[in-house]
Amino acid sequence: MRCNFAIFVVEKTGNRPAFTLKKFLTVLATAFCFLPAGGKGLKYRSVSIDTAAGKMKVKVLQPKEADARVPGILWIHGGGYMTGGTYMVRVSCGKMLAERYGAVVVSPEYRKAGEAPYPAALEDCYAALEWMYVHADELGIDRTRIVVGGESAGGGLTAAVCLYARDKGKIPVAFQLPLYPMLDCEDTESSADNHGLFWGTVRNHRGWKLYLGDLSGTADVPSYASPARATDYANLPPCYTYVLDGEPFYTETLAYVKNLQAAGVDAKVDVYPGNTHAFDILLPWQDRSKRAKRRLCEEYERIIMKPASMRR
Repeated sequence: MRCNFAIFVVEKTGNRPAFTLKKFLTVLATAFCFLPAGGKGLKYRSVSIDTAAGKMKVKVLQPKEADARVPGILWIHGGGYMTGGTYMVRVSCGKMLAERYGAVVVSPEYRKAGEAPYPAALEDCYAALEWMYVHADELGIDRTRIVVGGESAGGGLTAAVCLYARDKGKIPVAFQLPLYPMLDCEDTESSADNHGLFWGTVRNHRGWKLYLGDLSGTADVPSYASPARATDYANLPPCYTYVLDGEPFYTETLAYVKNLQAAGVDAKVDVYPGNTHAFDILLPWQDRSKRAKRRLCEEYERIIMKPASMRR
């Protein structure tokens, strides 16, 4: 409870959080990521798949028992394009959806920016989507119910993969879940001077510079790298997301949803108070985290679980 109170004070006062609090919560976050991999009714395995750059590992969560084909979810982990790994799927909303509704989740160990800048991560994530689609029969996936989702940088890659998939025209994505996504390589009103918990302006600049490589600071950044640069949002899959009003990605999240809506895409966003980035993962016991996940499930049911004849 003391930890809860400290976070409440930081968010309500707007003061920069103490180092000791950050350190404690970082340890807590790390502990979450090493929770047992399995879930209720799920089996968990690691697979090595072929990509243009060589072999890549993906984590696969599958129902232990399934009477019919289930949705396939490509879940892309966050980490500012710099860090993170597929172990994070253990505390993701992707796993939650698989447990509650029955779904196959594929999480790619995409290359990080320090190893290879853009377009490496996008290419790896799309390769995982292709693998999931091609092997749908083997995995027990319904090809008409393909979902792409992720948090933070994984949310940015979610949007990028959906743009890329639309333009290639080979894999129909039915739903996108870019949670508090990292979309805009340029400063926005909420990211320009932000000192929120776990992610702020300094880290954001570092992440984008590393990810964009030689493109950083130029006018040549494509929308596949920074989806906020997109000018055509038509025919993208329906979208649901949520974000906190005090975190860096607040402005770009709302702008992305607004652009989708203007293009006639079914898109919704819910906003909650606070400045703790990845609040749903780091603070799952809080009411806002529970509400956010409940709303996500409602939208997932509305888009993915309804009869095929009622889907777009």
